[in-house]
Amino acid sequence: MSEARYIVVDWGTSNFRAFLVDAESGACLEERRADAGIKALSQSEFPHYLARQVAGWRESEATPIYLSGMVGAKRGWAEAPQLSLPVTLDELARHCLPAPGLDNAFIVPGVKWLEADGDGVVDVMRGEEVQLFGARALSSAEARWFCVPGTHSKWAELEGDTLVRFSTFMTGELYHAVRYHTLPGEPARDDATFDESAFDQGLARGGAEEGVLHALFEARSRHLYTGLAAEQVGSFLSGVLIGSEVATMRARLPHGTTVCLIGSSQLTPLYERALTRADLRFESVASDDATRAGIKALIASSARRD
Repeated sequence: MSEARYIVVDWGTSNFRAFLVDAESGACLEERRADAGIKALSQSEFPHYLARQVAGWRESEATPIYLSGMVGAKRGWAEAPQLSLPVTLDELARHCLPAPGLDNAFIVPGVKWLEADGDGVVDVMRGEEVQLFGARALSSAEARWFCVPGTHSKWAELEGDTLVRFSTFMTGELYHAVRYHTLPGEPARDDATFDESAFDQGLARGGAEEGVLHALFEARSRHLYTGLAAEQVGSFLSGVLIGSEVATMRARLPHGTTVCLIGSSQLTPLYERALTRADLRFESVASDDATRAGIKALIASSARRD
């Protein structure tokens, strides 16, 4: 191994993903995944765990490692800064934090949005900023709005090479909470296959004028009186929450906007269905591809600066 290759690590709260990448082409040579997110480790364990995960990829310290995600949070390996909007790729590259205890390893900063007025927007992200810049490099020139579905979904706008605004939606986390810890979600405790019709019902109700809080309770009402089966409740709840998220953003986006979805094989089809029903144009980029492309762009930015 040498500097002709580098390692990309996307390390979140629950999952670990590592990619060995060819520096010239950006091609992924090998990948490794694990369920050990940051919450499974103490701070002293991070360098040793990572070294084991990339064993065989790094015969010398000349092979750099770039880490993004919650690994850079206060509860992670080491707290990397969160840069204030607007943020460029060059700024991310300049503020990478050396990872304590492991040579030639760097944690990419996160991003924050703090409006001057304390009653205004306050929002943060870690990891998605890399995916956003990566998707920008992979997507069409038309795309300036990006959506990253997940536990905490992100919608962000890039103007050229600058991240100018973003919003977080607790869609995935709220889905889990409602399904497993509320009365409306009680019939959906067991696993069930995805149901398109129930999901579409949820999409319609998620954007209704009564609002998302009423729509979530309809999972119970519909189960009792309109034939929504127990095995359909989970899909209905998913539709309500994704529908509410998309409806909120649909009202904010300029006419004719193309949205770039940065997602997994599980979530992307659901958001594509929601965007289609909302009459929004979209294109899709796999989240792993976006992460690798983002780090590739960050390295190129560093090289230009040097």
